[in-house]
Amino acid sequence: MNLFVYSDESGVFDRVHNDIFVFGGLIFLDKNSKNIASRKYIHAEHVLRSSECINDAEELKACRISNKAKSKLFRSLNQHIKFGVVIHQKKLMNRIFQSKKDKQRYLDYAYKICLKRALEHLIAAKVINPLIVENMYVFVDEHTTATNGIYELREGLEQEFKSGTYNMSYDKFFPPLFRKLKSLDLKYCNSATTPLIRAADIVANKLYYLATKEVDLSTAKALITHLPK
Repeated sequence: MNLFVYSDESGVFDRVHNDIFVFGGLIFLDKNSKNIASRKYIHAEHVLRSSECINDAEELKACRISNKAKSKLFRSLNQHIKFGVVIHQKKLMNRIFQSKKDKQRYLDYAYKICLKRALEHLIAAKVINPLIVENMYVFVDEHTTATNGIYELREGLEQEFKSGTYNMSYDKFFPPLFRKLKSLDLKYCNSATTPLIRAADIVANKLYYLATKEVDLSTAKALITHLPK
């Protein structure tokens, strides 16, 4: 079994002016379902362009289209596995915001944890058999991340899902989620050329909207983690 994960973020990680920050995305359990979802999402975008007279050259990112259009695109994803994390920034420790590196380290942690919690839920529900997962492909929207930052996120994901992690404070080893995982590939993508990154953008934006408006997040029908707990 191969897993495909597409994700994006919504909000600004700056506790002075913002309370909520979100990662959101989609999980696919095989290449075929991922490819079908991509084609269907392109079709949904095409229908939306026709109905709302949106120029073909305009990328359908959540920040550029109406709430009505975003709702239509979000509904087109109803049959797919959605996940995310809602970070309540004002509840975080001050030291997390002391430097750019500290902020990125926390965001990497939040992303890793929310993906792990979503996959654990799917394992518990017997949607995924952890013993037959061989490869993971993680796609995230490209942003201004230093090269070493990309390597650090990939390393963190590999430890969590392939190698296992060791907590020095408690002298305890936590086994990997997928003991037979052969590879984990992380790729930063241009949303303009990757339909499922645009779909992840719509998911992240929806979760952000619901969280900031204090609407019941269960209406999104997504596997959601809240941080801090």
